[in-house]
Amino acid sequence: MIFPQDFLNKIVCGDNLTIMKEMPDKCVDLVITSPPFNLNIRKTFGNTQNWKGKANNLKLQSQGYDQYKDNMPEEKYIAWQQNILKECYRLLKDDGAIFYNHKWRVQKNLYQMRMEIVEGLPLRQIIIWKKAGGINFNEGYFLPTYEVIYLIAKSDFKLAPKANRYGSVWEITQEKGSWHPAPFPIEIANRCIQSSTGQVIFDPYMGSGTTGVAAKQQGRDYIGIDISSDYCQKAEQRILLA
Repeated sequence: MIFPQDFLNKIVCGDNLTIMKEMPDKCVDLVITSPPFNLNIRKTFGNTQNWKGKANNLKLQSQGYDQYKDNMPEEKYIAWQQNILKECYRLLKDDGAIFYNHKWRVQKNLYQMRMEIVEGLPLRQIIIWKKAGGINFNEGYFLPTYEVIYLIAKSDFKLAPKANRYGSVWEITQEKGSWHPAPFPIEIANRCIQSSTGQVIFDPYMGSGTTGVAAKQQGRDYIGIDISSDYCQKAEQRILLA
């Protein structure tokens, strides 16, 4: 593959780590992504003893990801995500940044913030994505109403003019009505892009194409990767119609 002809304003189908290694250093301005969270949805939500059989209405439990099972051993998952972020960081220009969305969880009755994934990278800020309320089937902790967005920035990164007026808590409703099992809200992608002057926006987990749609709406270029050919086709159609 040849950069940028085979990458710019396209979604490349395949393994993201393999494809990123074909991309040159410092070739993108901004990374916006939300990876699978390794929540082991099918196994955990299918446990009727813990979840009282109520999880069969949850979209991700019933549908799952195409071409990917979200149930890696935790050590392997952490190493995978660390390698993804290291490659993303290598691809960033000197004034670039990564907006990396992840979700805390409780395992064996202990809270995990997933900070081990971003350890060693220049974490500039943690943004709280406050979501609408939902249903909590677990009697051990209060209803989860937020996820986090880690802002990992290179030393020369600065926000676009007036973007610093936003607070570090973003109250944005979850995406609804998508064919994708875990869609990323367009409002989050738009805000991240508007907060940067960068032209080339990269998402190694393009999924439903939200980052590409937002980039197009903001007059920027995008590069996407996804392992599912079905997702790639549907996302490309969505971007085309945006």
